[in-house]
Amino acid sequence: MSGTHYYGDQVGGDKFEVHDQGIGKIVHHGPVDQQAAFRELLAAVQALRPQVTGTDRQVIDESLATLQAPRPEPARLRRALGAVSGVAMMVGQVGVPVAEAVRKVMTALGA
Repeated sequence: MSGTHYYGDQVGGDKFEVHDQGIGKIVHHGPVDQQAAFRELLAAVQALRPQVTGTDRQVIDESLATLQAPRPEPARLRRALGAVSGVAMMVGQVGVPVAEAVRKVMTALGA
C-alpha cells in the first residue's frame, strides 16, 4: 500500500493519516462559537476580579467596558484582551481560566 490514505469522520472529529512512513493523528477541534467564547471570558474575568489588587481591578474594569460592548472596534478589543490576559498572567494560577478564555476568543475571531 503506497501513498497517503485518510480514515475518520469527514465532517469533524479525529482523523488518521496512514502513509508509507507511519500513522499520524489529525485532531480537528472544529469552529469555536464566538458568543460562547465571550461568555466564558466574561465569567472568568468576573471570577478573577475580586482576587486581584486594586490596580489590576482597574485594568479589568476598563477592559470589561470594551469586552461587554455590542460591537467593539477591533483595535480596542485587541487591547482589552491583551490587558486582561496580562493581568491573568501576572497573578499566576488563579489567572489561568482567563488566559485560556482569551485564547478561545482569539481563536473564535480567527486571530
